[in-house]
Amino acid sequence: MTRLSVNINKIATIRNARGGRIPDVAKAAVECERFGAEGITVHPRPDERHIRYADVREIRPLLKTEFNIEGNPIQSFVDLVIENRPDQVTLVPDAVDALTSNAGWDTARNQEFLTEICKEFKSHGIRTSIFIDADPKMAENAAICGCDRVELYTEPYATMFHISPEEAVAPFIKTAETARACGLGVNAGHDLNLENLEYFIRCIPWTEEVSIGHALISDALYMGLEETIKAYLSKVRIF
Repeated sequence: MTRLSVNINKIATIRNARGGRIPDVAKAAVECERFGAEGITVHPRPDERHIRYADVREIRPLLKTEFNIEGNPIQSFVDLVIENRPDQVTLVPDAVDALTSNAGWDTARNQEFLTEICKEFKSHGIRTSIFIDADPKMAENAAICGCDRVELYTEPYATMFHISPEEAVAPFIKTAETARACGLGVNAGHDLNLENLEYFIRCIPWTEEVSIGHALISDALYMGLEETIKAYLSKVRIF
């Protein structure tokens, strides 16, 4: 069964726009779990424009489901992850000034670096996932790096979905098949929403986890957080 991990970055973005603690990010994380989310994802960036390092430390002891910290493994990020021991760390190659994640790792070019990072996190008992584009070669090289899973960067799928769902998902199926053949688990994330999520899961039913933030929190403005999480769960619990 595919797990739904709610990315709560956007809640922190709203808080940071005004300062203070409203909305309360830690409370939101706990409520997401209470409403059925099977994981919480945060992506602390160096400029802390949404999730702050302090948020990670506050949230960690409150969670009862899986905790996934994603980000570019600069030293301060590595230290934060090791300090807080999440269930999973997702390595994302976003630049410091990136508006949002916009590409996966070149796991061949960065093989030596990623191998060392994976080794470091796994030595602390942290499951490691590498964010990749829909390219079977990137999955093959990710396995060589020693990670446990890959997370498929699904923005291209979401962009093409309304034009041709079959063409949109085809490279993701091939990459997911390669990852599975290499012994890797498969996660997915970026621009998945209530329109395109179920089709993706039907095509790649061995997807272990989807991490969804922007669309889910946006939908919650209209539907409420509890009803929105239920709606997303209905799209992944289809088998």
